[in-house]
Amino acid sequence: MLFDFAKINEKDRYKLLVSTVVPRPIAWIVSRDAAGVLNAAPFSFFNAFAGDPPIVGIGVGSHKYGQPKDSRANIKETREFVVNLVSEELAEAMNITAIEFPSGMNELLEAGLTTAPSVHVNPPRIAESPVAMECELVQIVDLGPNNGLILGRVLAMHVRDDAVLDAEKSYIDTPKLKLIARMHGAGWYARTSDLFQMPRIKHDQWKKNL
Repeated sequence: MLFDFAKINEKDRYKLLVSTVVPRPIAWIVSRDAAGVLNAAPFSFFNAFAGDPPIVGIGVGSHKYGQPKDSRANIKETREFVVNLVSEELAEAMNITAIEFPSGMNELLEAGLTTAPSVHVNPPRIAESPVAMECELVQIVDLGPNNGLILGRVLAMHVRDDAVLDAEKSYIDTPKLKLIARMHGAGWYARTSDLFQMPRIKHDQWKKNL
């Protein structure tokens, strides 16, 4: 069936995207405004976009038409933030921080989370998170009054000690992180524990199989 995006409304376009572009990793962003007030919120329009320079991108919408969410406003104001990743055991806490609390409330306290200091940026990281990336703002690509694409350069990454296989070679025990990802609908998520391995085929190997 064809869904012509020029002929359907914004809500239906969104539903089609989030129902098919899955699973989506979750950027659990901690930011701070100029007055020092912390904000924490999860976003699933997120991924790594480049390795050199190390760039992550997060799509951040608005609560109301033309009113950017606190995360986007804070990052635009201070130009720094921390992306934390979400493990299975932190799913409920992450969901609490997704509540649309009044501006100025500390979602981290509401979710019973603690913070740890960052090295290169002012916002702290979530201490319970297995991975945290300290980021500086590169650019906010304006996608209209309701959405913006935040591009951040990763300055440092914190990985839980027991998930580091070899620090010198930067080998990480990815399955041990037990990260979750966003799926479809109002509340579906995926675990990253169901894996299969398929090595890439080199050209000379492909020729031998012909």
